Amino acid sequence: MASSGCNNNNGNNSKKMKTESFLRHVESLASFPSGAGKISRLNAVILGEALSSEENDIVLPSDDFSRQALVPSPQKYLEMYKRSVEDPAGFWADIASEFYWKEKWGQRVCSENLDVRKGNVKIEWFKGGITNICYNCLDRNIEAGLGDKVAIYWEANDPGVDATLTYSQLLQQLANYLKDIGVKKGDAVIIYLPMLMELPIAMLACARIGAVHSVVFAGFSSESLAQRIMDCKPKVVITSNAVKRGPKAIHLKDIVDAALDECAKSGISVDVCLTYENQSAMTRENTKWQDGRDIWWQDVVPKYPTKCEVEWVDAEDPLFLLYTSGSTGKPKAPTYPDSGRSWDIVDKYKVTIFYTAPTLVRSLMRDGNEYVTRYSRKSLRVLGSVGEPINPSAWRWFFNVVGDSRCPISDTWWQTETGGFMITPLPGAWPQKPGSATFPFFGVQPVIVDEKGVEIEGECSGYLCIKSSWPGAFRTLYGDHERYETTYFKPFPGYYFTGDGCSRDKDGYHWLTGRVDDVINVSGHRIGTAEVESALVSHPQCAEAAVVGVEHEVKGQGIYAFVTLVEGVPYSEELRKSLVLAVRKQIGAFAAPDKIHWAPGLPKTRSGKIMRRILRKIASRQLDELGDTSTLADPGVVDQLIALADC
Repeated sequence: MASSGCNNNNGNNSKKMKTESFLRHVESLASFPSGAGKISRLNAVILGEALSSEENDIVLPSDDFSRQALVPSPQKYLEMYKRSVEDPAGFWADIASEFYWKEKWGQRVCSENLDVRKGNVKIEWFKGGITNICYNCLDRNIEAGLGDKVAIYWEANDPGVDATLTYSQLLQQLANYLKDIGVKKGDAVIIYLPMLMELPIAMLACARIGAVHSVVFAGFSSESLAQRIMDCKPKVVITSNAVKRGPKAIHLKDIVDAALDECAKSGISVDVCLTYENQSAMTRENTKWQDGRDIWWQDVVPKYPTKCEVEWVDAEDPLFLLYTSGSTGKPKAPTYPDSGRSWDIVDKYKVTIFYTAPTLVRSLMRDGNEYVTRYSRKSLRVLGSVGEPINPSAWRWFFNVVGDSRCPISDTWWQTETGGFMITPLPGAWPQKPGSATFPFFGVQPVIVDEKGVEIEGECSGYLCIKSSWPGAFRTLYGDHERYETTYFKPFPGYYFTGDGCSRDKDGYHWLTGRVDDVINVSGHRIGTAEVESALVSHPQCAEAAVVGVEHEVKGQGIYAFVTLVEGVPYSEELRKSLVLAVRKQIGAFAAPDKIHWAPGLPKTRSGKIMRRILRKIASRQLDELGDTSTLADPGVVDQLIALADC
């Protein structure tokens, strides 16, 4: 498809030259068979032929795996990547053309300005193009004769309870009900549902009528939910009366009631609270109710027809509101009734891709191999990791035990803000290094800059930024565009600042080192917390670790490590010294922790994200400034850590 390119206001010749420099480097690697010929002297294993160990630095794709991959070689990656950065408009227009468009976009595929010095930050792609996501997800498949094909498999809390939804079944009556009660294009709808089939049904129904949905994890406190309701002022809140998590029933409707009461104090009301009766957790007779506002889903939605006219929207119209991982959560690790639940599901549905967070990997690793090896897992082809840097020892366990050394790991780096993968292994094309996110995805131009915003070439460490936009980039912070610009674009004008630190090795591989506010400056040495944590977790008796910086009168900052031991291992001074020695050996004496704080558990959100803010307060003994701990998966962990502060 022909395109007239992108109109951007941030490029300059030096940036173009550095992009060309990167392409030349990748091209030099790609020119060798297997793509590893010019990679620095490394010991390698091939998929399916041997286990990965500390002596083996890279994992090469097997010929069989590469043949099945969509991007089967470094040469193919380079061909596609070069086009994606040299002609982004044409590259993405070709992909967008695979969707259904009621009307095509205008002459310009994209328009952007990432430089705050040249005006307001703006990112637009396919503006003027008219389409609908629900239509593309459902109607096109139904019209192609796939209406009876399973679109979603649903697995309940309790083993043995499951269901399916076909494409036709996803076209539910909810869209017509929402229209009937006055929800229209641009209106907000809060979805506070657990992992029921009604969750994707509600999201698709909102998209169909042009409403903007905001999914709030059904485990957040009433205070957190109230804040999200006050942010977007929805006409409707969709929830369930209760849900079971493990053996425990959570009364969601009570949480919603408390949130709506809190909103009322600020003069914000919601017209309708549509409540799904989840009888497996609670009957309606035991559910608190407010007549005139609360409506049972089952009493009204089934009365409407399933056919609902599509609201056609512009490509730049908002689809959803989404909070970043620092302020929202996702469900806990699937370990009910035991730690084999994930692999039971893999075998049951013949799952081919298993994508999870390093937190779950470390948790399952700690629980022992027997929960994995009792299941076949032969259907698995690819493993995935997301959410934080995965330390090499966890990577190797994931690869060797879960994947039987035959499944590559896509250790992806992306953010809520980016809308998709940014740096990620394409395992059929490139050799993998345990713990590295490898190379950029198509259309993504990562750069590493120093404190002054100057791009650094070659082997280096610094701040990770992205130059030029991509279709999935978030457009603004809801109701606060000034903060959007200040947070993401003012630190390094002309670039999107990720907030992450990154190292690039001599082979061009990218290594994420964690949030830059998680970097500790010890006597002039900038040390990433993830690097120290990885060294601690490599110790056979350390299950998990979290590191923060504290003030130090001599070094500026000291390293304070919270350490969770393998179950059954007792605290001891000898073990403390052994842990410090492990860091000294792997990184150097300058990175040795000044304090090891024994931790039965770590304060985490329900997604498994460690709340370092709380750890910093405990480490610096600012116990009266801990703040709100209600969103933690286990608030009791904080008291345990405080009690062990001087041990």
